[in-house]
Amino acid sequence: MGKAETKKHKKLNTILDSAFELFTLQGVEKTSIAEISEKAGVAKGTFYLYFHDKLELKNRLIYHQSSKLFKEAAAALDQVTACSGVQMKFEDKLVFISDYVINELSRNPLLLSFIAKNLSWGVFKNALTANSEDDEVNFKVIYYNMLTEDESKFKDPEIMLFLIVELFGSACYSSILFHEPAEIDEIKPHLFNTIRAIIREHEVV
Repeated sequence: MGKAETKKHKKLNTILDSAFELFTLQGVEKTSIAEISEKAGVAKGTFYLYFHDKLELKNRLIYHQSSKLFKEAAAALDQVTACSGVQMKFEDKLVFISDYVINELSRNPLLLSFIAKNLSWGVFKNALTANSEDDEVNFKVIYYNMLTEDESKFKDPEIMLFLIVELFGSACYSSILFHEPAEIDEIKPHLFNTIRAIIREHEVV
């Protein structure tokens, strides 16, 4: 990456970090583009070089923050696999990633609140197919790689992912933020069993 690209990438991350702080403190609707630009230390016109409007920024930010989690989870999974020398099954990999993300979200409820409150399948699907930045992870690539590497074959992989994402998001949001219907540690075994059941339902026998 050249100096110009490095500078551009740094400005983008500064805008994203500033927006995330403002969005989580005072909400998306109450945050103006002018406030974001001021906090990021860029001109308002510079903002529009990166984003058309605040909605595009919000959706991009959801992907940006989610990508950080997936990047860390994927790295942790690779490390465990390398150390053990054992090839994990697809469902075990997905449960490992889910557990890692849950633990991180439990430590950062503001991040969970922002992602879960604003995340829809449409936004998530667009994020999966978007061109990621150099420091981000395209979860679609990870997901389909895990499917390909597994000995089993699966039908309707996008529907399978949709069901898992909806289940995971709702369970984490209610349990971590509101402790309902139970604490997340009590919910985890049930959640993981259900994720496995969804995967096995889509496995081609």
